[in-house]
Amino acid sequence: MNRILLLSGLCVMLAFTFPTSDTMRVVDLAGKQIVVYTTADSTDYRMSNTATLQFSDFGQPFETQPCVFVDPTKTFQTFLGIGGAITDASAETFAKLPKDKQQEVLQQYFDKEKGIGYSLLRTNIHSCDFSSGSYTYVDEGDAALKTFNIAHDEQYRLPFIKQAIAAAGGQIPLM
Repeated sequence: MNRILLLSGLCVMLAFTFPTSDTMRVVDLAGKQIVVYTTADSTDYRMSNTATLQFSDFGQPFETQPCVFVDPTKTFQTFLGIGGAITDASAETFAKLPKDKQQEVLQQYFDKEKGIGYSLLRTNIHSCDFSSGSYTYVDEGDAALKTFNIAHDEQYRLPFIKQAIAAAGGQIPLM
């Protein structure tokens, strides 16, 4: 059975901090928890909360054990969010789903309580490698932009983006 384990935002956000050996400090994470969500094919697991783990002293790991060393007192960058891309391919696939499955997808991806709570979206301008065909918003040579037209996006991509924003609580950065 293939399983995808998703750790709560704490681990994902802290995984970007890698202190050097001369700056390592012992930080007491006792009592801090990690929530494990599992999605597995051919099961009822769909972003199901399957475990709560506790941080504990681990000691010196063997070189064969993958480890992330966390120093919450040292930060290097601002964390904007986690999300995905809404391309023509994802929007057309979403549009072909029955309405109840569309709602399930929106809840699983964008609801902060019942799903993974995506907090960031990106989309493409014009066609991309995930489009069913090539198109642009302006005819070639139209420097005055008189032929500007986004009709292609109005069919699938813009409705999906609007539903995703609504499912995320009305606000989500879109790049």
